[in-house]
Amino acid sequence: MSGTDQTLPDAREPAPATPVEAAVVVASDEDRERALRAGLTAYELEEDDLALLEGGADGDDGDGSTAPLPVLAVVGRPNVGKSTLVNRILGRREAVVEDKPGVTRDRVSYRAEWAGRHFSVVDTGGWEVDAKGIQARVAEQAEIAISLADAVLFVVDAQVGPTATDERVVKLLRKAGKPVVLCANKVDGPRTESDATELWSLGLGEPHPVSALHGRGTGDLLDAAMKALPTESAFGEAMPAGGPRRVALVGRPNVGKSSLLNKVLGSQRVVVDDVAGTTRDPVDELVMLKDKPWWFVDTAGIRRRVHQTSGADFYASLRTQAAIEKAEVAVVLLDASVKMTEQDTRVISQVVEAGRALVIAYNKWDLMDEDRRSFLEKEFERDLVQVQWAPRINFSAKTGWHTDRLVPALERALASWETRISTGKLNSFLGELVAGHPHPLRGGKQPRILFATQAATCPPRFVLFSTGFIEAGYRRFIERRLREEFGFEGTPISISVRVREKRRR
Repeated sequence: MSGTDQTLPDAREPAPATPVEAAVVVASDEDRERALRAGLTAYELEEDDLALLEGGADGDDGDGSTAPLPVLAVVGRPNVGKSTLVNRILGRREAVVEDKPGVTRDRVSYRAEWAGRHFSVVDTGGWEVDAKGIQARVAEQAEIAISLADAVLFVVDAQVGPTATDERVVKLLRKAGKPVVLCANKVDGPRTESDATELWSLGLGEPHPVSALHGRGTGDLLDAAMKALPTESAFGEAMPAGGPRRVALVGRPNVGKSSLLNKVLGSQRVVVDDVAGTTRDPVDELVMLKDKPWWFVDTAGIRRRVHQTSGADFYASLRTQAAIEKAEVAVVLLDASVKMTEQDTRVISQVVEAGRALVIAYNKWDLMDEDRRSFLEKEFERDLVQVQWAPRINFSAKTGWHTDRLVPALERALASWETRISTGKLNSFLGELVAGHPHPLRGGKQPRILFATQAATCPPRFVLFSTGFIEAGYRRFIERRLREEFGFEGTPISISVRVREKRRR
């Protein structure tokens, strides 16, 4: 039963000591916890309360080291349906798709399964002859994907037939010497199957007629791909024992997320351009930093509220939100050289609401002038007052200055995210806190905290059992003092209250 306690003693009489207050004089943590639990028996408790009080520590399913999965790269010129085919293989809409060329820019890996076999499928940007600017870097990523694949799925538009660009891709594939499965896409019915026969002229063997949009023929195509793939990759990376920590790089467009990933990798893994919004799909990469593995996920820049976006930007925003929720810690990149925007604060709010550990990283420090430096600290205190607990680093992804500070900040945030406080220590802390700073009187009554427990980690979640409603301001006070006492640098904290009444005799 919950609600306002109707059985509180008269305000003129001295209130009996609550379990929390009594716990201050108990010697050991074990004795303290037993005394607190005994005091709760006088109150009405629900089934989920009892389950919470009996609950154990959070589990952690650590996978052991696994063999590298075989890698299947999906390549072809722009707008032949590569990302649509990848989504069909995955059985879900994972890759960003739009009815115009050039939506995919980076090489993006996904874990897939067919007929009991697991493999990695790599979506790539369209390969073009003599591409310039950003498209040249997109083509370069496609070529790298071919070099790191165990087999290649070459997608051609059967309605258009073989083009000069397709023939150039064939030369590229022959030079790479990889097994190739030819996909004749956009064969939507039996009447158009004859279109696929023209692709024999490419000299890559049998073209497999497929409609990636409708799923027609994809089963036979995947059967052929499984014959071409080895059981263990010569190029894929094994997952280290214990599993690497997942880090999402998030922020508004053009703050340097892809540049940071390239810098920590020491290679041009992700397409970088001065045009804002270069990244569309989240790009996962296994990185070894200070002898530890990390999964870094480069995400699309969050432009505005999701419902205000359209097309590729809409799906990119959804993928970014999903990447945050899959991550354990998010690095929110801000452009130190310009004033903070509403988009910046919205990105930070997304991370906090998702319950992920948080590191705030000011990029482009090399572009800051002296006038901007003087305003930055005031700006942080004013606009980010709710996340003063987040570790901050200042760096330059372009020059590499202070990028070595990233890993220590990530480790501090993750350690706090996983912190668990013993029940005895928590209630001893609250007993002293309440004794020195009691909850304000409201309507002549004062709610009392009966018992507290940490219900979960990742992020830390605390539950307070009380005789009345604990105001939001007092909960924020408890959170602030919890941080002062136990740290919790870099993690959001959740404090919920369960109001319970005394048993009726």
